[in-house]
Amino acid sequence: MRSVLISGGCGFLGSHLIDRLLLRTDLERLVVVDNLWTGLLRNIAHIDDPRLGLEIQDAESFVSRHRFDEIIHLASPASPVWYMREPARTIRANIGGALNLLSALKPGGRFCFASTSEVYGDPLVSPQPESYRGSVDCTGPRSSYDESKRCTEALLFEQQRVSDLDIRVVRLFNTYGPRTRIDDGRAVSNFICQALTTGIVTVHGNGSQSRSWGYVDDIVTGLERFFWRDPIDHRGPLNIGNNCEISVLEIAEFVCSLVPGSRIEHHPPFPQDPTNRCPDLTSAERVLPGWEAKTGYRDGIRLTLEWFREQIATTASAPGGYAKGAVAL
Repeated sequence: MRSVLISGGCGFLGSHLIDRLLLRTDLERLVVVDNLWTGLLRNIAHIDDPRLGLEIQDAESFVSRHRFDEIIHLASPASPVWYMREPARTIRANIGGALNLLSALKPGGRFCFASTSEVYGDPLVSPQPESYRGSVDCTGPRSSYDESKRCTEALLFEQQRVSDLDIRVVRLFNTYGPRTRIDDGRAVSNFICQALTTGIVTVHGNGSQSRSWGYVDDIVTGLERFFWRDPIDHRGPLNIGNNCEISVLEIAEFVCSLVPGSRIEHHPPFPQDPTNRCPDLTSAERVLPGWEAKTGYRDGIRLTLEWFREQIATTASAPGGYAKGAVAL
């Protein structure tokens, strides 16, 4: 039987991964470490499983007398709105979290890390293979996130080299879906929340910047297979995402088509917003045969919009809830 720790488990992606972890018949104990910086308790409120334990702590300072067979390190904000606000805290979560959690791993245990496509910077190559070293700005306004992810990758691969640490490193591309924060700040959640509240969908720049939009269920299936389910010896880094590239403007227009009366308003571009982002999935196709991001963006956005509609209605009806147009975006 296995003991597993997941940092950032109350977050958007982490909570979905917990649902999959609890389906395991070999799981004896699952410890969730989350400081609730961007995670939400309601994301795991539906779980009633005695194997699950929650520790509300920083990943970089968590202490346990237990050692774990597997550790999955997700603790970090992923939205520029959040990590640009507190860069030092973001760096501590990624690098400090990894350094600290490594000491909680049993000898021979596995350490899994969610890195990001942001390590490719504003890429000059598209789609981006794992071998691409990126076109990055290590001193720019996004660097606290990008560079702390890159440094944590370096830490893990160097530990693998000197101590044969068993690691799995994945580079995630744009992921969206239910359980994203209302004030998350990334494109899909912003567009949906704005359309449902103020009716004004803000596109930064002209909207020609493109992304590969991966629906959360598909992405979590890839993580599940890579982190524990498939008997593979590949350690990464491995791109996981949807390789269908769609412009930000097209996403905004589609959201507006689903919410009558909403409209697009253009704002100045975000600083150093990458012009494109698309994964080369050649390695994923080899390592995880048969896996793909099957959910098209139209179906995924419809599902996400209905979830947000329910959340906004519930929040608005609660004491002190948001009034229409007052959602913090």
